Amino acid sequence: MQTKQQIQQLLTSAGVTADKRFGQHFLIDLNLMQRLIDAANISRDDIVLEVGCGTGSLTEGLSEYAGKVVAVEIDKTLAKIAKRQLGRKENVEIINADILENKHNINQLVTEAVESVRKKCKGKMLLVANLPYNVACPVMLNLVTGSMTAEDMYVTVQKQVAERMTAGPGSRHYGVLSIFLSAAGDIKMTRVLKPTVFWPRPLVDSAMVSFVRSKEKVRRIKDMELFGKVVNLFMGHRRKMLQSCTKFAQGKLAEIGNWPEIFEKCSIAPHDRPEQLSAEDYITVANLCYERLNA
Repeated sequence: MQTKQQIQQLLTSAGVTADKRFGQHFLIDLNLMQRLIDAANISRDDIVLEVGCGTGSLTEGLSEYAGKVVAVEIDKTLAKIAKRQLGRKENVEIINADILENKHNINQLVTEAVESVRKKCKGKMLLVANLPYNVACPVMLNLVTGSMTAEDMYVTVQKQVAERMTAGPGSRHYGVLSIFLSAAGDIKMTRVLKPTVFWPRPLVDSAMVSFVRSKEKVRRIKDMELFGKVVNLFMGHRRKMLQSCTKFAQGKLAEIGNWPEIFEKCSIAPHDRPEQLSAEDYITVANLCYERLNA
């Protein structure tokens, strides 16, 4: 793992500086970096996905524990530095690409790399990363709901984002992200990080967040795609009454004409606001919608 001085020297030698466009803030506290790795409880059977590997500092630490590390870096110069630093690590693959193909999909190069490794590493697929601020939310949401899912996630993110991830019903931070994470597993903010542990220093606090996927919780969701449509329908109009939100239903949800009956069966008042419903409430509503559409 690399100190602040070592990272600075690597960038200087390459003739570049940290790029704000990509949210580049390097975690330079090696004790915190080790704490992040230890929290993930990585085994030699596991695949670790790292997003925003930078110069390969955390990547090096992860490689000591994982069966395979698939590290993604959008910055061409940083990806070259990381490849040079970790060239002898046979269990590290560095991909120079945007982690997101689009807002709703992980880059196909990344999914193919992970799927290829699954043939050899039969353990869990984990996300362990100092996530760039500008992609943290869509990356984690995709790894909960997409075709490629992470069993566990241990990341550093902007503190405000961490609050959005862990918020409960009624909170001003409560939203689609916190509903999905709560519906699919257990999400916790484990530590607040001051700007001084990063270089360059961000203007805001950050936080370490852990997410552990629950097979039992996920099994309760009959159709993940439909669940997402239900959550987005109501949370897209979070301050309207539930009964008013149904007027905006599109696609399959527009075929449902008995919303009052669904609310009654879920013991939900039609005049409640979407931001008052728990993740469990949304699962129940979505499952009833599924039953109606497949009756």
